Amino acid sequence: MGIKLSFLGAARNVTGSRFLVQSSNARVLVECGLYQERDFRDRNWDPFPFPPAGLDAVLLTHAHLDHCGLLPKLVNEGFRGKVYCTAATAEIARIILLDSAHIQEEDAEYKQKRHRRQNRTSPHPYQPLYTVEDAERCSTHFAKVGYRKPVPIADGMTATFHDAGHVFGSSMITLRVGADGQARTILFSGDVGRKHQPIVEDPSTFDRADYVLVESTYGDREHEAAEDVREALAEVVNTTVASGGNVVMPVFALERSQDILYHLNELRLAGRVGDVPVFLDSPMAIRITEVFRKHPELFDEDMRERIAQAASPFDLPGLRMTRTVDESKAINRVRGAIILAGSGMCTGGRVKHHLANNIEDPKSTMLFVGYQAIGTLGRTIVDGAREVRIHGETHPVRAKVARIGGFSAHADRNELWQWLGSLKTPPRGVFVVHGEESAAESFGEFLRGKDGWNVTVPKYGDEATLD
Repeated sequence: MGIKLSFLGAARNVTGSRFLVQSSNARVLVECGLYQERDFRDRNWDPFPFPPAGLDAVLLTHAHLDHCGLLPKLVNEGFRGKVYCTAATAEIARIILLDSAHIQEEDAEYKQKRHRRQNRTSPHPYQPLYTVEDAERCSTHFAKVGYRKPVPIADGMTATFHDAGHVFGSSMITLRVGADGQARTILFSGDVGRKHQPIVEDPSTFDRADYVLVESTYGDREHEAAEDVREALAEVVNTTVASGGNVVMPVFALERSQDILYHLNELRLAGRVGDVPVFLDSPMAIRITEVFRKHPELFDEDMRERIAQAASPFDLPGLRMTRTVDESKAINRVRGAIILAGSGMCTGGRVKHHLANNIEDPKSTMLFVGYQAIGTLGRTIVDGAREVRIHGETHPVRAKVARIGGFSAHADRNELWQWLGSLKTPPRGVFVVHGEESAAESFGEFLRGKDGWNVTVPKYGDEATLD
């Protein structure tokens, strides 16, 4: 049958990454992500378009929900194989999936009560997508691998994990597939990181690959320079704190929380900001930060130097890590502080409470430092809504709304091209994935303008036969 590649998510959209690779001997799923855009969330409830029990293995690039968030559902519906990933990814994914399961259970209960009050019905059953028990069971399937060490994962398939420089423990994966007496190498970019980012090493590069799946989250734009980003952060913090307001920052628990602490620490050491109270109000981000401490071998040279100087960003003066609900509620009485809270797109978690408490205050600033998917509360605020609904109540947006795009852990268009350009010859085919349709199409056209590049921007459900 040759090699067949199916695009079951993150195809002309960002979230829900799932790519099925089939040969005559094996069937492997790369990523098993949750859809987070409102328009696509129904797909999370759909049956998998393949029998989970028939999979030989799953390969996971990193622990963000849009890459791993449907693993508990996969296991619950029959998957019995191993989920291969790095040790840090396995440890972080367990934390994130347990948190996601808890939210799923709470949301199902809340939705049922709300719909009863409103005499409404739901297109989905009043039950969680998966439970905490499902997430616990899923974590037993993780098989930890090291970077640059080929691992046989199925009959005729060998995977090698490489540092992606995106988030802690993240990977790019080369999958060597043998079929009908031939072999092909498929390179899965995962989420491509950026050079010279805090804490993590630079993304790996490659000499050759037969086929490449490349992300395109920012395939239609260029980021701000790192120094401009840090100066912009200092300006927002100093202006807001001086006025007596709070800086509320929706942050992802993995990497963005730790990166912001790193930048704040650098600004403090340079005398650009004072010892402003900083609240990391995310139990999940706090637990993930402990995973960072556990794996110093993954730190880049600058981070190792800060540790040696006893100036770790995780020991930032004024930093308070709030674990309990009562500690979180106490922040409501604070002014002149920086509040880092999840979720990063404001789809749930403690940040919604902080938004509700600050979004009507003209002295405060809602500062967005990460990608906001279409249909999320964060995207609604960033796009300039004059009022928003939070926990069922309407709030006028009187606070300042700021966005600093250069913090992104995703490569921009030029950085993606530099990464692809490390290949000594163009691959047989490039598939542009993991980007909003406009960004994916734009990056596809950009690549088609390069000599010798055969580029496809697949749609959801498309299949490709790899010669």
